[in-house]
Amino acid sequence: MIKFDILSIFPEMFASPLNFSLLKKAQEKGLLKICLHDIRGWADDKHKMTDDAPYGGGCGMVMKVEPVEKALNSIRTDDDSTVVLMTPQGEVLNQKIAAELAGKKQIIIVCGRYEGVDERIRTHLVDREISIGDYILTGGELGALVLIDAVSRLIPDVLGNPQSTSSDSFSNYLLEYPQYTRPAAYKGWMVPDVLLSGNHAEIELWRKTESLKRTYKRRPDLLKIIELSSEDKIILDKIKQNEI
Repeated sequence: MIKFDILSIFPEMFASPLNFSLLKKAQEKGLLKICLHDIRGWADDKHKMTDDAPYGGGCGMVMKVEPVEKALNSIRTDDDSTVVLMTPQGEVLNQKIAAELAGKKQIIIVCGRYEGVDERIRTHLVDREISIGDYILTGGELGALVLIDAVSRLIPDVLGNPQSTSSDSFSNYLLEYPQYTRPAAYKGWMVPDVLLSGNHAEIELWRKTESLKRTYKRRPDLLKIIELSSEDKIILDKIKQNEI
């Protein structure tokens, strides 16, 4: 079981998304546990302030280091824990990072706000910084939800079919092949004949070809980091020559 501890000044933002679909079922089965914590609970002053003006001047406010450190000291319960700061300056989340985190027992997620966090949070209190893309959100809460979802579906038994993740886009750095279901014909839009053939070898070859084709057309950068098999290379050459 993985335990997620979320540190936020708006923990209410998580209530609805975490109580539907697979995340709800996984919690009910005891496969994961999600605890929400209001950082204000560790602020000492009577106003429960978690932010202050930046040294050196400038616009906006900065999240204070003291309440975050006290919160982390209070909720860290496992030696195999990782503290993650959601920030646009972090490494961009991908399937490899999600798989690494899925092997942890406790993941503590700090959700930044305002103009950012006191640099001492980055340098002394967190283990890694993660971004969900090259854009700016009003806070780390939405990014934390994305991270929780991406990691949770890699936990054994969370998905009904354990093979579901193996064919997902990015699981092997290739985009997923096209998927179809009933009806076989709709408004003249047909399911490819090979998928109706029952020939599993041909279906597997078609799926591999389509996956390579889609990756080549949409995300050719991914092909630079994949170790392709000799068969994959032959297929990819044919795709480049428009032979298939």
